[in-house]
Amino acid sequence: MLRDYLTALVEAKSVEELWAMHCAKMADYGFDRLLYGFTYYRSRESLGDPADFVLLTNHDRAYTDVFIGEGLYFDAPMVHWALENEGACSWSILSEMQARGALTAAARRVMEFNRSMGITAGYTVSFRAASWRSKGAIALTARAGVSQQDVDQIWAEHGADLALMNDIAHLKILTLPKSFAGRKLTLRQREVLGWAGEGKHVQDIAKILGLTPATVEKHLRLAREALDADTTAQAVLKAAFQNQVFVLGA
Repeated sequence: MLRDYLTALVEAKSVEELWAMHCAKMADYGFDRLLYGFTYYRSRESLGDPADFVLLTNHDRAYTDVFIGEGLYFDAPMVHWALENEGACSWSILSEMQARGALTAAARRVMEFNRSMGITAGYTVSFRAASWRSKGAIALTARAGVSQQDVDQIWAEHGADLALMNDIAHLKILTLPKSFAGRKLTLRQREVLGWAGEGKHVQDIAKILGLTPATVEKHLRLAREALDADTTAQAVLKAAFQNQVFVLGA
C-alpha cells in the first residue's frame, strides 16, 4: 500500500536505507534507473561545486563517469527544464524541442550520449525549493524496451502517487545526515563546529570541552579542510546543510 511505503520512507534512518528502498519501489513502476541531485549552492552562473552536490544514483559508472564526471549534465535539456520549473515533466518534451529546432548542439550531444547508454524514455521531477540558491530534481529512466508512450501511460495512471513518493523521498533526504567523499566529520570536529555555530569563541569552546585553545583551533582547521570551506562560518553552514551538526545523534 502507498501509505505503508510512505511510512517506511519517513522512518528511514539513513540515506542509504532510503535510497535502496526508493530504487526498488520505482522499479515496480518500470523505472529501473534513477538519478537524484540536489545543490544548496546554486548561483546565477552555476550549480556550485559538484563536490558539494547531493547525488544519488543506481546508474552504471560507465554512465555517471561521463554524465556527471565530465560535466555533460550542464547541457542536459531536462536539467535545464528542472532548473526553470517545478513539478513533473515527460521526456516527450525532448522530441518536441528537437522538432522545432530548440536544442543547442551541446544538448543534442547529451541526447546522443543518453541514447547510446539506453536512456531514451522517462520522467523528470523537479522539487519545490525554499530558496533560489537550492534546487533538487530526480530523473526516472524507464526500463529498456519501454517506450516514451508507455511511460506516459504509466504516468497517466500512477503519476500522482509517483510524484508524491518522490516528493517525500526528497524531503526525507534533506533531513538525513549526509557526508561526501572524504568529508565525514569526526565527533570532535562536529562538537567544535556546533559550539562555533552557537557563537562561542575558541577560548569558550576550549573551556566547555576541556581542551586547549590550540587543540580547538586544530579541530576547526581540520573541519574546514574536510568540508572544503574557506572560513569557520562556511564550515558551520556546510555541516548544517549536511546534517552533520545540530541534529539528534550527530
